[in-house]
Amino acid sequence: MKILITGGAGFIGSHVVRRFVNTYPEYKIINLDKLTYAGNLANLKDVEEKQNYEFVKGDIVDAIFIDQLFADQDFDAVIHLAAESHVDRSISSPLEFVMTNVVGTVNLLNAAKKYWTGEYLNKRFYHVSTDEVYGALGEEEMFTEETSYDPHSPYSASKASSDHFVRAYQDTYGLNAVISNCSNNYGSYHFPEKLIPLAINNIKNNKPVPIYGKGENVRDWLWVEDHARAIDLIFHKAESGTTYNIGGHNEWKNIDLIRLLCKIMDRKLGREEGASERLLTFVADRAGHDLRYAIDSSKLQKDLGWKPSLKFEEGLEKTMDWYLANEDWLNGVTSGDYQTYYTEQYSER
Repeated sequence: MKILITGGAGFIGSHVVRRFVNTYPEYKIINLDKLTYAGNLANLKDVEEKQNYEFVKGDIVDAIFIDQLFADQDFDAVIHLAAESHVDRSISSPLEFVMTNVVGTVNLLNAAKKYWTGEYLNKRFYHVSTDEVYGALGEEEMFTEETSYDPHSPYSASKASSDHFVRAYQDTYGLNAVISNCSNNYGSYHFPEKLIPLAINNIKNNKPVPIYGKGENVRDWLWVEDHARAIDLIFHKAESGTTYNIGGHNEWKNIDLIRLLCKIMDRKLGREEGASERLLTFVADRAGHDLRYAIDSSKLQKDLGWKPSLKFEEGLEKTMDWYLANEDWLNGVTSGDYQTYYTEQYSER
């Protein structure tokens, strides 16, 4: 089987690529990535010499390039993770998210429709999405696969649109498509504009840790390797046209999460208790900031037997240990343009 994995040099994508390359040596894995700020081939150094792995640099927005890639490679399947994913960036540059997340997805769908004609049932298009397409929750309910879409940011609107296009191609053309919507991921190789790696890096360097608003926003956290394992199961076992939600059943208020992280970092860095918490800095809240997300992944657990493998505190410790042991990786991704963006984004109130 020859599988195209888009966005495979990014955070989640690199974990999916690594899992498929190592678990299925009989498969050929083609990693397509544009290598923007969040795509980093250093994420995959441990598999780059494997015989069943190949990297291709390219942009899914380039329809001619995508068409030629499908013509040359004769893919059996696509696992589509390439996306602009940071909400703050979508607020400042919404058109970039429309182009990558919507137009890029449609380019891949068009190529699959063109080159898989007559073989749809033997091929598979797996689209990886987000829980943010569902909007915000109250205090009790959870997102299910039947929850109506209600996106509140340019990012979530672009992902909702891409989800709709995948379902439309499945219904209209008979494409063998599946979709998964996941909660917030955490783990190694995460670009440090997102909450957990940003906080780890800033605490390590005694820099302010920015917290939006009062820190009361609630998120459900999923260890990225559990997510990759779920993608593996869904890719191989889900029925065509199926959607699965993937969540960690692990809700935390942002402020409580960061206080826990500060406590663990003080211990790991040999600092006095409470030292890191003094770095917390409350900043102006994000526009359209959803208060709470929570995923009900019971369908995935019932159908395919998946469940999270780690308690959050254990996964968080593993994640922090990785970042503290990989300073070269962190230094490499927190220089240049990242610093300019960081300064612009997190101005104090």
